[in-house]
Amino acid sequence: MTDTIYALSSGAPPAGIGVIRISGPSAGKALESLGGRLPPPRRAHLTLLTDPKDHAPLDRALVLWLPGPGTATGEDVAELHCHGGRAVIAAIETVLSSLDGLRRAEPGEFTRRAFENGRMDLNEVEGLSDLLAAETQQQRRAALLMAEGHFSRRVAEWQTALLDLSAMAEAALDFSDEDDVPDEAIEMRISDGLLKLGEEVRAALNAPRAERLRDGVRVVLAGPPNAGKSTLLNALVGREAAIVSDIAGTTRDRIEVPASLGGTAFLFTDTAGLREQTADAIETIGMDRARAALEAADIILWLGDPDMLPRPDAHLIFAQCDRREGSPGMAVSAVTGEGMEQLAALLIDQAARLLPNAQDYALHDRQREAVSTLLAHIDAAARNADVLIIAEELRQARAAIDRLTGRASTEDMLDRLFSGFCIGK
Repeated sequence: MTDTIYALSSGAPPAGIGVIRISGPSAGKALESLGGRLPPPRRAHLTLLTDPKDHAPLDRALVLWLPGPGTATGEDVAELHCHGGRAVIAAIETVLSSLDGLRRAEPGEFTRRAFENGRMDLNEVEGLSDLLAAETQQQRRAALLMAEGHFSRRVAEWQTALLDLSAMAEAALDFSDEDDVPDEAIEMRISDGLLKLGEEVRAALNAPRAERLRDGVRVVLAGPPNAGKSTLLNALVGREAAIVSDIAGTTRDRIEVPASLGGTAFLFTDTAGLREQTADAIETIGMDRARAALEAADIILWLGDPDMLPRPDAHLIFAQCDRREGSPGMAVSAVTGEGMEQLAALLIDQAARLLPNAQDYALHDRQREAVSTLLAHIDAAARNADVLIIAEELRQARAAIDRLTGRASTEDMLDRLFSGFCIGK
């Protein structure tokens, strides 16, 4: 990375203030070209920015000079806090593009440089990505914990424990014939350490899934045709998302609608009515998709026969209670509003059990897979009495840590991750 990048890192103009970030070996030279000199490090300085070609004024701005490596990217960084008008931003960026060695940053390139220079690990990068995409307070809290390194610090503790155990295993292998290394004592310490570490890693796997937090808790409405599923979905999401009619089988395919209840993200799914037999091939496909949705559901609202609950944890809903006599289940009417507050409270309560609390983070599938691999090697080492095999399992466990932090990640995976960031981040 010998080139220097720049980009607008604040909101799109027009805005009150525009922050243009410059990172790389020529950041200081670029700041001198526009401002005439370098200000004292890490102190905001009011400067008239000018075009170095003809010294025409561009804007009067606050500038910051942040010499590396103690910066967000690990490189020399300059920041221009200028007025956020379109013309001002465009003029400054035009001058920057004309300077030798400078180019416009690609999406996520500032963050990628922070990762490659050791300022962030991959877990913190993923937390930052989630933070930028957060739409609910729960998403924001969990993402911030991950971005600030709470999980990374736990992983660092695991790595330290693995290194200590590996050192003991190597000592047992290399010096077992020497009197100053008591084999049984070392082997007991290794065994105890593996059991303790395994318990900690296994507990971490109980963290909620980030995908559920990001995409929403999956709530599937299911039951026979004309049970009121579409009407209830529309009432829950607050708009006419699904077609409603008295004709049985109106919903032929699953309809997914994101919505927020009480600050919690949900993904509601309306499904085709389920019945024993149908001669309609399209309806058959719809019912197959409805059953697939039920298998993937976090919460099921069953609007059918109590004896036909698809899962023991499904919630029986007596929908259309304004049109029919009493029946088992929670009485709800999307028309009159009866029971709707109670149903929303039920969903929010159930979701709270599936999502992280205010002091917890959530794990992505990539992280969960790496932690599962780590645990498998720790458990394999704990079950084995051969120190040579234990040492190899510990080596594999350290490799799983490297994949978790990103030290052993492939370029293709990194390209996909950082391309999802906005330009300037």
